[in-house]
Amino acid sequence: MNNKILLLASAVLLSVTPSFARAQATAQRPPNIVFMFADDLGYGDLGCYGHPYARTPAIDQLAKEGTRFTQFYVTGVTCNPSRTGLMTGLFPARFPKYAADFGFGDRVTITELLKKRGYKTGQFGKWHIGPDDSDGTYGIDEVQTIGKSRDRSAGRDDDLYSAAIDFIRDNKDAPFYVNVWGHATHFPVNTAQGLAAEFNDISVDRRDFSPTMQHKFDECLKIGGDLDESMRQYLGDIYQLDLNVGRVVKALDELGIRENTIVVFSSDHGPAPVVTGKKGTRQFSNNMLGYAGEFRGGKHEQYEGGTRVPFIIRWPGKVHAGRVDTTSVCSLIDWLPTLCSLAGVDELPNPIDGEDISDIWFGTDRERLKPLFWKTSSTGSTPAMRDGKWKLHLPRKQRGEPELYDLSIDPSESNNIAAQHPDVVKSLSKKIKTWAASLPIDYAKTKVRSSLPESKNYEP
Repeated sequence: MNNKILLLASAVLLSVTPSFARAQATAQRPPNIVFMFADDLGYGDLGCYGHPYARTPAIDQLAKEGTRFTQFYVTGVTCNPSRTGLMTGLFPARFPKYAADFGFGDRVTITELLKKRGYKTGQFGKWHIGPDDSDGTYGIDEVQTIGKSRDRSAGRDDDLYSAAIDFIRDNKDAPFYVNVWGHATHFPVNTAQGLAAEFNDISVDRRDFSPTMQHKFDECLKIGGDLDESMRQYLGDIYQLDLNVGRVVKALDELGIRENTIVVFSSDHGPAPVVTGKKGTRQFSNNMLGYAGEFRGGKHEQYEGGTRVPFIIRWPGKVHAGRVDTTSVCSLIDWLPTLCSLAGVDELPNPIDGEDISDIWFGTDRERLKPLFWKTSSTGSTPAMRDGKWKLHLPRKQRGEPELYDLSIDPSESNNIAAQHPDVVKSLSKKIKTWAASLPIDYAKTKVRSSLPESKNYEP
């Protein structure tokens, strides 16, 4: 009799508290993880992040169903360093050999850790994390380095998203982790006319954009571009990205695995410039109108426009829906330890630069425990750091003056207040120099990247 009463009580409890049932299921099976990573997408390039013209209904809906962060950072200001940090939990400048050319050496990756936990792992689209992209590399079961889609009218990322969706369908009955790393909006932006035509009603009013965007408009015009057409091209590329995000979300719903799947959308760093490269090797593209919002800088730069990116996470019943986190300072350097915490991986690689921010994902309001650092893998390059509300840039090549910004009141880094706060500069300079002193003295790189296939997207 007592056993019958106990069973009845348990049934009632599960019927009225679905969150309890989900928690029990998660305890038995760790969550699926879908990580959609845009390329060179600016902080302000999405509707939910304030772009005046972009149409991104699927990504905006993802934000409504999850949490959107406004102070989220990448680990590098070009493609490989950004990916290196999130895959390994180490700042990329710690690697003496450039990971795009040599891989991660003996450093364990998030995919290897999840593989040991019983995950099926996949990687689709861009690679750019080493010379070997065969199945099994870094514990990734299925690797497909897919370039532009064969059907240009569907958008350049259509094929790689289709492959990722196939992987999700094939592995729906086991926990899976999948990197969906697209090419939009990397140079060159050459969008099919049908996608660009979605924005034929757009006429650029420069007053709709922040002062930090005006130099891009000037450069576009200087090289003979048409602002309206260039903007339509760029927005069309983002639109096809949004359509593909919508396809992934729809597939998860159709498979009935929405409740136990973490879906994340972000970008690898800030938007690319209109004119890039050194004199004599410059690339010109008037369509590169990526928008960093109010932030200064973009790709290749350690100012906020290069390091701060959109970050959206949805996990029904776990991550608060419709929440905008404007206070937490987080980074993709935290990706590895955070996912390990959520997946039940106990042993982390040592050392590790990131921290477990799963409590912040769940809504806890706290300051991060570790400062953030940026430095390119080049001897003598200038580091930058964020600690609390402060952002410090050391002088370039030891010349000039340090730059200090209070991001709580000056997120666009327009007012250098180093002279007014010498104590802060001294304190932060000590931290950043101590960190820089722990890095390699020399860095090894090969010179074969430009000859590799486009699907790997190695940058010169």
